Amino acid sequence: MNGTLQIRDHLLNELETGVRTGASLIRLIRSEDWSYRPQENMRSLVELVHHYIQITASDLAIMQEKGEAEVGLVENSLSGIQDIEKLEATLWSNFESYKAYITGLSEDDFLNRSTKAFYMEHGHLQVQWQIETVTHVFHHRSQLYNYLKQQGHELNFFMLYA
Repeated sequence: MNGTLQIRDHLLNELETGVRTGASLIRLIRSEDWSYRPQENMRSLVELVHHYIQITASDLAIMQEKGEAEVGLVENSLSGIQDIEKLEATLWSNFESYKAYITGLSEDDFLNRSTKAFYMEHGHLQVQWQIETVTHVFHHRSQLYNYLKQQGHELNFFMLYA
């Protein structure tokens, strides 16, 4: 395997770590936690979880140059759902779809194909989008960890890499 594909796979492995450990955090949520909102100008826990779960699906839609309405449908498709098993299943399904897209790209497309998000003036290469997705997942996983800590859950740093 060449270096480009090794880097792609390393990034996918990191993304999977973010998904796996985020799923373990989601499984800790109690029914009374869902409405928690640290400040009025921040997402509630349920809004954060829904956004986190949809990152790979919405980022994939953006990478595929879907329009604002289509991306909005993806981002809002979990509205009202608090069933942990359904949420976790959606998280993993979204990840697998994203992974299939990324691994289905030729090396040339991965490195050189540019796509433009509906909200941007210029496009990004697929490799750049992959890096963006990894950082996006870890950013919101960190928020989820902090929300749960603030709700009194016993968490430790090591569970983020287990």
